[in-house]
Amino acid sequence: MKMETIIVTGGAGFIGSHVADKLLEIGKRVVCVDNFNDYYSPKAKKKNIEHNLSNKNYFLEKSDITSFSKMKNIFEKYRPDKVIHLAARAGVRPSLVDPFIYESTNVKGTLNLLELGKTYKLKNFVFGSSSSVYGGNKKIPFSEEDRTDNAISPYAATKKAGEVICHTYSHLYGLNITCLRFFTVYGPRGRPDMAPYLFTKWVYEGDPIIRYGDGSSKRDYTFVDDIVSGIISATEKCLKYEIINLGNSQTVELRELIQVIEDILGKKARIIQKPMPKGDVEITYADISKGKKLLGYSPKTDIRKGMNCFIDWFRKNR
Repeated sequence: MKMETIIVTGGAGFIGSHVADKLLEIGKRVVCVDNFNDYYSPKAKKKNIEHNLSNKNYFLEKSDITSFSKMKNIFEKYRPDKVIHLAARAGVRPSLVDPFIYESTNVKGTLNLLELGKTYKLKNFVFGSSSSVYGGNKKIPFSEEDRTDNAISPYAATKKAGEVICHTYSHLYGLNITCLRFFTVYGPRGRPDMAPYLFTKWVYEGDPIIRYGDGSSKRDYTFVDDIVSGIISATEKCLKYEIINLGNSQTVELRELIQVIEDILGKKARIIQKPMPKGDVEITYADISKGKKLLGYSPKTDIRKGMNCFIDWFRKNR
């Protein structure tokens, strides 16, 4: 049988590099597409993938999804069977400062890939969306059936736009598309702008923690291995068009996250409190019943186990 070829956009990033590892492990041919932008250190992204560069089934394409012609050349070269689209301009707060780059990457880039998916007759397209699309939703836990037309950041709005464009291409051209809404992913290789990494770094180095709000805000922290299992399952299911939450379905208060980090490192945090920024939400909390039903999704990692794993990686790779 011909080995299945899967393009992973954002494949050198946090989640994408873990997805590529798993795909290679289960016998897939992986094309990593990444532009190594400077949102955070390109060196970190290169380190994420260096162990795969010698694998004969792993191919690296340094390119930008906003260039249709470059993406077309990649599709023509590799003739992919499926795409896992994780490339995005990430971060809620920076999207308030420069919304234009978010529109270009997250909307135009997604449209480019869908148009090529239509032309090259992909078997399946998996789109990495975000829990941010729920905005300030008061009903918890967040269900895929909830309204998501009240985005409170440009980042969230572009992710919602991506879902809508995905629906259009599924409806018009019969593409199998699954939109996965990720809930605060953390773990080894984690993004250095996110709370689990930042707080660990600050406590470890003895610097004060900048905590927004009184510490009562809650997040559905989801360990990266659990997210990867959901992505791989979605890649194999080939659903016509579905939106599915991937979270841990357990909320953790910010002050509890800090306590867990203190316990693991054996150090006390010094806290500087600041007001909650615009665009931030008080809570994220995933209803994962749909994921369990359609994908067999079953997260297994609680916050203490996951942070132990992350901090072990952090100590070795800081």
